Amino acid sequence: MNIHAIRAIYHFEMARAFRTLMQSIASPVLSTSLYFVVFGAAIGSRMGEIDGVSYGAFIIPGLIMLSLLSESISNASFGIYFPKFAGTIYEVLSAPVSAVEVVIGYVGAAASKSILLGVLILATARLFVDYHIEHPIWMLAFLVLTAVTFSLFGFIIGIWADGFEKLQIIPLMVITPLTFLGGSFYSIAMLPPIWQKIALANPVVYLISGFRWSFYGVSDVSVGISLGMIMLFLAICLGIVWWIFRSGYRLRA
Repeated sequence: MNIHAIRAIYHFEMARAFRTLMQSIASPVLSTSLYFVVFGAAIGSRMGEIDGVSYGAFIIPGLIMLSLLSESISNASFGIYFPKFAGTIYEVLSAPVSAVEVVIGYVGAAASKSILLGVLILATARLFVDYHIEHPIWMLAFLVLTAVTFSLFGFIIGIWADGFEKLQIIPLMVITPLTFLGGSFYSIAMLPPIWQKIALANPVVYLISGFRWSFYGVSDVSVGISLGMIMLFLAICLGIVWWIFRSGYRLRA
């Protein structure tokens, strides 16, 4: 394992994030804080509890997951797309660096930025809403697994995209709607029976449900199923990344 190569890619990507601190960190934290102000403090104080949890506290896992998914995909997709766009990807591919080391460097940096963002949002939420975490180890596990999985997904999108507009298609047109409809602001148990069954087809439901369980011990689906869905998506992403490097899809052309 070429640790120096991994460290070089990782440090380069992290340095790029800190050079654009306002866009990478401050902007997502500020926008999520507005959700806490409006839905948590203002509207939440006038709403009843959900599963024994105040509404303001109930939406915290969903809002963290909303930012985590979008930022993980964005960080990883831009991270690998820019070397393709500038042509420097060929220097990486021709260097004595394996595909595994390239993926660890880029995905590790994207996941690190997303985890840092999630922790900052969690700390910011304390300013507006009172909450507790029943299972902190599981909360961290869900946070890390989700960040790594969707950073891999973003890495795939960055390789697939052949233009800047394509980098935003899936996050804006697919991931964000699925997150809003995946129980970020409500429990799917509140839906009519037919819509509960339809909601279970949304993979983000399992992510948010498992993450919420780690906070309050309540969930819409079994925690084991939530963890299994994350691991399944992680395995699918790893398989696709393996095929990309094996075939050279949009890397060698």
